[in-house]
Amino acid sequence: MANVSHSRGDMSTHPDVSEMRTRYDRMLGGRDVALVDGPVFLVGLYCAVSPWILHYTASQPALVTHNLIVGIAIGLLALGFTAAPARMYGLSWAMCALGIWMIVAPWVVGDSPDAGVAVNNIVIGALALILGLLCAGTAAKSAPRA
Repeated sequence: MANVSHSRGDMSTHPDVSEMRTRYDRMLGGRDVALVDGPVFLVGLYCAVSPWILHYTASQPALVTHNLIVGIAIGLLALGFTAAPARMYGLSWAMCALGIWMIVAPWVVGDSPDAGVAVNNIVIGALALILGLLCAGTAAKSAPRA
C-alpha cells in the first residue's frame, strides 16, 4: 500500500492536488456574490418568523401564513444559490419578484395592516429585491457570451 500521507501544510505533493483544485474551481464556478447567499438566507429566515417576532399572528392570520411561505421560499432560493450556483443564479429574478410581492402583500393579502406590519414587509421586500438584483446582475455579468 502506498504512503499518501504528506507533511502538514504542504498540499503541493498530494497525489490528488490537481483534481482537488479542479473540483474546487468548478464548485465555486467563478461566483462573485458568494457573500450574498448568507444575507439572502437571513432575509428568508426573518421573513418566515417575523409574524411571531412582531406579534401580529392574531390580527393578520392570512399574512402570517403568507410570510411563512414566502420566507421559506426565499430561504430555499438561498440554499440553492449556495448548493448549485451555476444553475440557480438564473432564478435571481424570482428573488426580485418575491421582493416586489412582499412590498405589496400587506395590502393584497392582509386585512388593513397597521404601520408596523407594513413597514416590516416593505423592508423585507426591499432587501429581497436588492439582493436579488445583486445576484441577477452578477449572474448576467459572469454568464458566457453567445
